Amino acid sequence: MADETIYVHQSIAQSVLDHGIDTLFGLMGDANLFMVDHYVRACGGRFVPAAYEGSSVLMALAWSHVSGKVAAATVTHGPALTNCVTALTEGARGHIPMVLLAGDTPVTAPQNLQNIDQREVVKVTGAGFEQMRAPATAAQDVANAFYRARVEKRPIVLNMPADFMWEEVTHEKTVYPVFQTPAYVPEGDDLDQAVGMIASARRPVILAGGGATGARDNLIRLADRLEAPLATTLKAKGLFNDHPYNMDIFGTLSTPAAYDVIGKADCVIAFGASLHYFTTDKGALMKGKRVVQVNDDPAAVGRNHHPDAALVADAGLTADNIHWWLDEAEIAPSGFTKELDSAELTAHPPGDAEKAAPGCVNYVWALDRLEEALPKERILTTDGGRFMTEVWCRISAPDPQSFIVTANFGSIGLGLQEAIGASLAAPDRPVVHFTGDGGFMMGGVNEFNTAVRLGQDLIVIVCNDSAYGAEHIQFVDRRMDPGLSQFDWPSFAEVATALGGQGLCVQSQDDFETALEAIGKRDRPLLIELRLDPDDVPRMRI
Repeated sequence: MADETIYVHQSIAQSVLDHGIDTLFGLMGDANLFMVDHYVRACGGRFVPAAYEGSSVLMALAWSHVSGKVAAATVTHGPALTNCVTALTEGARGHIPMVLLAGDTPVTAPQNLQNIDQREVVKVTGAGFEQMRAPATAAQDVANAFYRARVEKRPIVLNMPADFMWEEVTHEKTVYPVFQTPAYVPEGDDLDQAVGMIASARRPVILAGGGATGARDNLIRLADRLEAPLATTLKAKGLFNDHPYNMDIFGTLSTPAAYDVIGKADCVIAFGASLHYFTTDKGALMKGKRVVQVNDDPAAVGRNHHPDAALVADAGLTADNIHWWLDEAEIAPSGFTKELDSAELTAHPPGDAEKAAPGCVNYVWALDRLEEALPKERILTTDGGRFMTEVWCRISAPDPQSFIVTANFGSIGLGLQEAIGASLAAPDRPVVHFTGDGGFMMGGVNEFNTAVRLGQDLIVIVCNDSAYGAEHIQFVDRRMDPGLSQFDWPSFAEVATALGGQGLCVQSQDDFETALEAIGKRDRPLLIELRLDPDDVPRMRI
């Protein structure tokens, strides 16, 4: 198609394909329908239509997370874009690269009912805005949007005026390379200070965040050299699975044994972590310790907790460099791991099946059973709500790329859409999604049939306490009537069945055994509705 005269909507579609995007999420409207049509019919791309515009962005975010690539979605103008505000904010705060191709009303029609200042709409979300400047620059502007998404690690909205779409242009393939050579600090006072603190530590702990997920082997080598236990932030969950001194999540989500170990530590070496206050338990876990922070983003250093030493550098290269200096100086291992009981480090207190109200099951007990019964090669996604922190603690994920948290903006109702996107990125793997009743009603019920239409291997666990749990507990704490936070929902199991999936309601231990059998026999999206007592669901561990 190079140097061929075509229409702008065709050039945009071809440009998306030029960037290796073979799956496009979205919802069609006046400003993007011809582009989508050409992308599918002439370019051979796959279009995944969502029921709601924001869902298409969420699907793309999850697709990006699981695939490790920049994703793309498209919507039309005005209310279609405003319907994406929460999803774009979720992506921006999660630093997830994707491009949203958004139409805009014609410049010549300022009285169009859907006209709005789309730059200002995007600005409040934290996403980037890229204006399509002219018909002749369409391919360049698409390339700029994809380049910025990769470099800035956030969603970029490409604003496409509808009156450009049928203008004739000459298409030329344009893809801008991204240069991301990792670097480390080879020498200097900062390095000397950091290595000195690590070398003198008697009870060091290595902490990995989302920015260090590519450095697993390097960090394990350093931990073994130091005889230090390993832990992760929530976003790096699963990184050190199967290591004997893996403590899993560091902070408010730690097991009692791991929390005690962290409390005894005298040095925390944090790689690729911003040291959020959930990770540090509002700073309590950092008191009396030297903190060394390694992050390739200068803005992340000291953002939430000011370290005693810091290196702006690549996690893997820096871990290897520290290892080399420890050997060079003949520093003895700390011996800290010899004091630890590895079996206790990841053991949470078990649930009790008998502690359940009539017509309900014990939530913690159910999670422990599901951990054993769910497919091991799963991708794990969670919606937001009071139920979520116990899921994060008790349900494992194979690795960080197989674990998706939709809580970057603290919203509910975003999870099922991301589960669908994750499944499309890894169609040969089962996706397990945990959601609350409120979140499923807000966003999940809109898209469950999308998963059915796509024939996805999806297991949805609805933790139904018939309440907005985070609000319910606040009423109870103040000895107020929680009635306004409680709901008489329809049967989610029956809704799932009506939408083409299989739904099962669990109100007893016998029902639970039936549901576990269904997991192994599933042939369509399966929804398991756990009926819970709102007074039985543990408080959020935050």
